[in-house]
Amino acid sequence: MGLNGLIRVPSDKSITHRAILFGAIASGETVVMNPLLGADCRSTIDAVRSLGASVEELDERLRIEGVASVVPATLDCGNSGTTMRLLSGLVSGYSGEFTLVGDDSLSKRPMRRITEPLRQMGADIDGEFAPVRIKGRRLSGIDYTLPVASAQVKSAVLLAGLRADGTTIVREPMLSRDHTERMLPLFGGRVEITNEDGVRTIRLSPSHLDGATVDVPADPSSAAFFWAGAAIVPNSRVTTTDVCLNETRIGFLRTLERMGANVEITRLRPLGEETVGDVTVTTSELRGVTLEGEAIPRQIDELPLFALVASQASSPSVVKDAGELRVKETDRIKTVASELAALGVDIRETEDGFSVFPSRLQAGHVSSHSDHRLSMMLQVAALLIDEPVVIDGIEASEISYPHFRDDLQRLGREIE
Repeated sequence: MGLNGLIRVPSDKSITHRAILFGAIASGETVVMNPLLGADCRSTIDAVRSLGASVEELDERLRIEGVASVVPATLDCGNSGTTMRLLSGLVSGYSGEFTLVGDDSLSKRPMRRITEPLRQMGADIDGEFAPVRIKGRRLSGIDYTLPVASAQVKSAVLLAGLRADGTTIVREPMLSRDHTERMLPLFGGRVEITNEDGVRTIRLSPSHLDGATVDVPADPSSAAFFWAGAAIVPNSRVTTTDVCLNETRIGFLRTLERMGANVEITRLRPLGEETVGDVTVTTSELRGVTLEGEAIPRQIDELPLFALVASQASSPSVVKDAGELRVKETDRIKTVASELAALGVDIRETEDGFSVFPSRLQAGHVSSHSDHRLSMMLQVAALLIDEPVVIDGIEASEISYPHFRDDLQRLGREIE
């Protein structure tokens, strides 16, 4: 039995994080419609409350009262790298001492990529891994070229730039998620974006933010699991509604199209600063592809899922230039290779990616390694196997997608 039906997956995690953070330092009231309230975004909510902002949870919305000046605090970021990296930029320009901590997994993830540019701005930061200790002080704008595509680094620098003296410039040789620079003008942020000699350049002048209303669309990174399942599970047709179709976020969907997947996009329309639509995917015959270079940042979170999809293609696939996967919630190159291999996938790990060959999956005992995206990928993999698959730590999916297993079952397939 295939996957069939229509579903609105949970709201976008990246947009929810940013709306909460901007609202926390904006004057007046911010309303976040349809926020994601998974574990990562709750870490951001708890953190801004510790900084003095008021966050009220109402039916399908958050009401936030920002503060003129945040208060010193210890900020528990849980498992959320976005929370820790963006907060580091946010608090660096406020007076007081701030300590950012996280769980065991987050404490192993490197923070140098944000501490380096923030120190160039004058930030007083101690720690390249959590706990990160920051003594807020007056900052100066910098002209910074991102060494690798990273929306988190870009956002940390821009958040610090809100209170810095002079203009803060971020140059992107390779485009990363652009939600921060899209959303800042909605709150009154003074942002100018140009293209100079092929390099996307963001200029931010010091800005005072005012409260705003943010409508959060459905998360394409969550919808991707249903796109993948529909493409590879026989007799499937799934429509995901109200999905954010920002081109910096739908690299995986474009990859499915390259592989020959049957994809239909309808009801394209604006929602705030973003474009949304409905995406329908049906069972498809797929061919292998190579992902590298600029294709990687636009689907970095979906690469574990790509490895599964690639195993069902008619020819080999290759992922290169994805060393970033080694410093996610887990070493996702290593864990994806080991867990898919346990299910019979012919996958070969490389330093910055992997190669995947056409495979027939088999039952096995696997682990999520407490990684939410690995948990969801393995649950989709189980749909291809008639015998039981045991997934240790299946509950990790709740971090970004509450009730993922229930939604998967609702579309027609039960996970043991």
